[in-house]
Amino acid sequence: MLGKLARQHDLNVLVGFDHADDAGVYQIAPDQALVQTVDFFTPVVDDPYVFGQIAATNALSDVYAMGGKPLTSLALVCFPEKADLEILERILAGGLSKMIEAGCTVIGGHSIRDEETKFGYAVTGLIHPKRVLANAGAKPGDALIFTKALGTGVISTAIKKGKAESAWIDAAVQSMTTLNKLAAELIGKNDYAVHAMTDVTGFGLIGHAREMALASNVALRFCAKNISILPGAMECIRAGYIPAGLKNNRDFAECVVSYEAEIGDDLKALLFDPQTAGGLLISVAEENCEELVHDMQSAGVPARHIGNVTESRKPLIRIY
Repeated sequence: MLGKLARQHDLNVLVGFDHADDAGVYQIAPDQALVQTVDFFTPVVDDPYVFGQIAATNALSDVYAMGGKPLTSLALVCFPEKADLEILERILAGGLSKMIEAGCTVIGGHSIRDEETKFGYAVTGLIHPKRVLANAGAKPGDALIFTKALGTGVISTAIKKGKAESAWIDAAVQSMTTLNKLAAELIGKNDYAVHAMTDVTGFGLIGHAREMALASNVALRFCAKNISILPGAMECIRAGYIPAGLKNNRDFAECVVSYEAEIGDDLKALLFDPQTAGGLLISVAEENCEELVHDMQSAGVPARHIGNVTESRKPLIRIY
């Protein structure tokens, strides 16, 4: 809808909403730019404290995906008028715990009465204007690295239906409350030739890969066996615990995807699963791939080399 409105011309806008990127970037000095994002949603788990942690992790992720460092945040709260305020306190406490871990200061917020609880943050970060990692910039010959496993969407749906096993919940919560901070810092500290980066969230792996491919004018190839999958995710799909977002993502983006014959229907569906606080999809020079994956895994980031970038061609995305 923003794209239908009149554009504001401001040369300080380095990344705006027209790029379909993770966050906006606004230059404020020759060597400094602001990274700004906002995200909030309804509960995906039953525990209020954990929900707060997940919401904060998810909101912070967009700043990390641009290569930025989170600086300040504002809490966004929608909460039922007659609900127990201790629940809200636990949500806020969970969010604060992750903001503290990120070194991001909560400086305020806004709340409204709403029949359905919603929570998240507007986050502002800092970055050098020449070190912005947008979803554009992937180059043919690059390797594609992904830093987490897929499946939080279908497992969250199973949780809402009371059908998720405890082991599935534990693995999904661990993923959704793990900041992308360490992965982003490793990229920033070392001289890796990272050309593009995005985090995989609501549009699923394919949706965000499509954005990267279109923004970079390239095509992407993914090796299905190298993509990590959360415990229970395939069982959730087989049981029919399919979130509406997965169906919407598939309806929108599957037209640019081709599959090798051995790719099963369950995996095809999972590639469109909307992720909460998902991993980083990184396009890096092939010669740096092995070292970057090793460094991340050594630091506890479960990164894997899952594909490669080619010259632009049809299909835009191939799964083999």
